[in-house]
Amino acid sequence: MIHNPILRGFNPDPSIIRVGDDYYLATSTFEWFPGVQIHHSRDLKNWRLLTRPLNRVSQLDLRGVGASQGVWAPCLTYDNGIYYLVYTVVTAFYCNMYDTHNYIVTATDIMGPWSEPTEISGFGFDPSLFHDTDGRKYMVMMVTDHRVPKKYAGRLIVQEYDPVQKRMIGNFHEVYQAKDIFLEGPHIFKHNDWYYLFCADTGTGEDHGQSMLRSRHVFGPYEMDKPDFHCRTNETEAYSLLTSRHSPNHPLQKAGHADLMQTQTGDWYIVHLCGRPLAQRNPADAPRFAGSRRYMLGRETALQKVCWTEDGWLRLANGTNVPDEMLPDTGLSECSWPVLPEKDDFSNPKLDIRWQFLRVPLSSTDYSLTDHPGRLCLYGGNGLGSHFKQSFIAQRLTETTAEIETLVDFHPCYFKQMAGLILYYDNDNYLYLHLTYDEDLGKVITLLKAENKRYTSPFGYIPVPANTPILMKLSLKQGYASFNWSAGDIWHTLGVPLDASFLSDEACNEGWFTGTMVGLCCQDLSGGRKRAEFMSFQMRV
Repeated sequence: MIHNPILRGFNPDPSIIRVGDDYYLATSTFEWFPGVQIHHSRDLKNWRLLTRPLNRVSQLDLRGVGASQGVWAPCLTYDNGIYYLVYTVVTAFYCNMYDTHNYIVTATDIMGPWSEPTEISGFGFDPSLFHDTDGRKYMVMMVTDHRVPKKYAGRLIVQEYDPVQKRMIGNFHEVYQAKDIFLEGPHIFKHNDWYYLFCADTGTGEDHGQSMLRSRHVFGPYEMDKPDFHCRTNETEAYSLLTSRHSPNHPLQKAGHADLMQTQTGDWYIVHLCGRPLAQRNPADAPRFAGSRRYMLGRETALQKVCWTEDGWLRLANGTNVPDEMLPDTGLSECSWPVLPEKDDFSNPKLDIRWQFLRVPLSSTDYSLTDHPGRLCLYGGNGLGSHFKQSFIAQRLTETTAEIETLVDFHPCYFKQMAGLILYYDNDNYLYLHLTYDEDLGKVITLLKAENKRYTSPFGYIPVPANTPILMKLSLKQGYASFNWSAGDIWHTLGVPLDASFLSDEACNEGWFTGTMVGLCCQDLSGGRKRAEFMSFQMRV
């Protein structure tokens, strides 16, 4: 059986293609660098992280962007030997006028090198490239409305794209507008001479879904599919062929934002985002999403089988519009990948592909794997509130029950110098277990909790041996975190377990599109660039 989600942890807005027997699946990375995750499979069951194509600052410079901004909703396509990647870089959001810059890059090999980006129309965001059967190409995207009051909830436009001139040509055509039903994340497909608009509907929260429209012409007019699942509760509700909004106890919530593809054996599947909720909820008086369930892992990617009806619409193969948590194997020859080791001993001259940087890459003056072979050296940089560059690497938390350890050799001599292990959602929300220095106690271990800019030190400052590497352990159980440290054979517990579920899409006040990351970092706010040496990292789930 195939177990959903197929990509666990922060992997939203999936876009999928098949090239021969290979499947490539791209997901959003927001403020994390390199940009866009591309996973690879040959059976739709076993996936490996293959590459991140936006890996040069000349392609992607995220200095200064806010939480949950950056790279949104990549669209990966393939035509005549060329891979195309279209994406949005958001630099201003949660304001009246969004700044949403749309780009396209190309490559002849999925592993690159990928071209320098060409900027295309900035009407809105979520651009998607469609390759028609006559060789012409079109871009579809959503349009935002900054006017007060807004005239519509959502609009979609289609415009032709010239790959030779690398620009949009001709007039754009408005193909959808509505005051109530909000559509985004559009893709165009062609099947049996119909053009289909495949769109995410109703935001990205628990009301999320996937809608479908069709036309005989790429520029419309489009009619909306209206599947009768006996579950629409009002006239403004979207006609979703996929949603979890009426199934609150289903393990896969937020189902929507899907992409479609056909296997080499003729079967049809969609990939879509989803989320696995914790039992913990926001307070009833929370400023946003009061009482909402929390999603610590962010939005993930799932797979569903679909089929065409006699009258030419898509339906889930299970006969409902509710996603399957488990579904039968695809029948494709199984192809598993080597299991990645739980423990990273930093013995390679390059970082493991699972690690990412925050906003921009670190240079050789910020970190090294060769200064002291077998150790990751991080040279102290900016504080955790910086939107520019930090001495920080992180990878995705994939389950809400996990055990994470690191061994760090760090000798601070001032309280402005810190290094350790972090559970991180964004600049304002994290749990940071770290070593630092206290004038009265010497070298100490402490926990800094940041929750929407409210800072606390739940366990105070605990003296540790001055000249010994310290082993740190963070244990998660359904979103509750406990903290331990050791300088040898004896483990010491810090206080009582804390509720870490505030590291969640719904609980963070600024950003709510990413997911919890597990990181290693070092700060030196004195400017002295004090070095921390991480001797190992391990995450068991």
